[in-house]
Amino acid sequence: MESIYYVMAWACHRKCRHCYEERFRPYVRGQLDAVVREAEANFPRIVDHFPARMTYLDQDDPRPDGTFPEKTGRIVLSGGETLIDPVRERVTYKVIERLASKYAAQGGVRIVLQTTGDLLTDAIVGDLLDRGVWMISVASVDDFHVGLEGPEKQARFVDGLTALFERHGMRKSGLAASTRNWHEEEGPRYSFFGATPDSWIGKLWPRGRAWQNGLSGATLADNFCNRWSGGLNFLRHAYNGSEVSVEPDGSVYPCCVKTKLPIGSLLEDELIAILDSLAGEPAYEAITMGHPERMGIAHGWSEATFVERSATVTPKGAPYRNLCIGCDRFHEEVLGPILEAARARRRAVRAAGLASRHRPVPVAEVERVRPAAQELIPEFIEP
Repeated sequence: MESIYYVMAWACHRKCRHCYEERFRPYVRGQLDAVVREAEANFPRIVDHFPARMTYLDQDDPRPDGTFPEKTGRIVLSGGETLIDPVRERVTYKVIERLASKYAAQGGVRIVLQTTGDLLTDAIVGDLLDRGVWMISVASVDDFHVGLEGPEKQARFVDGLTALFERHGMRKSGLAASTRNWHEEEGPRYSFFGATPDSWIGKLWPRGRAWQNGLSGATLADNFCNRWSGGLNFLRHAYNGSEVSVEPDGSVYPCCVKTKLPIGSLLEDELIAILDSLAGEPAYEAITMGHPERMGIAHGWSEATFVERSATVTPKGAPYRNLCIGCDRFHEEVLGPILEAARARRRAVRAAGLASRHRPVPVAEVERVRPAAQELIPEFIEP
């Protein structure tokens, strides 16, 4: 697999109005302890259920003989805020250590730590690099983060952190955050991005506080699914472009936007087993193709129906149309039983003692069932 986006804990020291997840907010006293204890209890099993090797075959970079090189993938550790107390010591550092140990003899892994950046110190940067972090990615350079409004404040913030990073021998990434293969650079690296109008997240997803505050500017033309960090290629875990999102409770989603229902739980199953159990299911093949408007064709929803069901009204009373809304409704009305059936199949496999770590599904077998599903989705376009 090329990439996993792992939200380790819900706690954050900010409550930004544009955030895609309402649970990212400050917690105090017992609430904070409960959030941290959830992350602390779940991360060992979650990490253990990540792929045995965090590598992928890069079909965009074929060798002269036509074979594909195996490259090292990345795991992005995110929040909330990954560096607040007590998340940093009880969760973040321990997750990094477990990942580094798991993949040390298995092709390695690029560990990316995502943060708002305002809690970074020399000591923390040193701790992160000593534990094997390959990149620190600062994700707050925009007008939505209080204290960073406007180019002058943002420039001072970036300059200060740049000096901090470079004192530790880190180099700035030469590629944009929206570039899929930036993790192929030699580390350690640092990067900056934010929800700016020209960024890949600039229109804001119809989720969380961004949705409640009427901030999503996405239209039907904005297909979040058909892009990096959307659902594109998520089922093709052996190859470049594959990515999933994981939450603190182990829930797995095809994209960072998050489908209305999770496709499985890493507290129950290995990630590869979850993905392989959905191979050939037309709805999820449509997502992996980047065409969510086609996910209902095999279930009686035409593209026109899907687009019609993608219309709604925002909490502010404005008309709104985006394919994420249609995807939400299709999950609510159709996909629940299909996901439960896949879960039951995985449970039966576990009960029979044939868990994926003992008998992995060959990539060739997964690819064999894919064309049959894609025949149910007209005008298939190979991503």
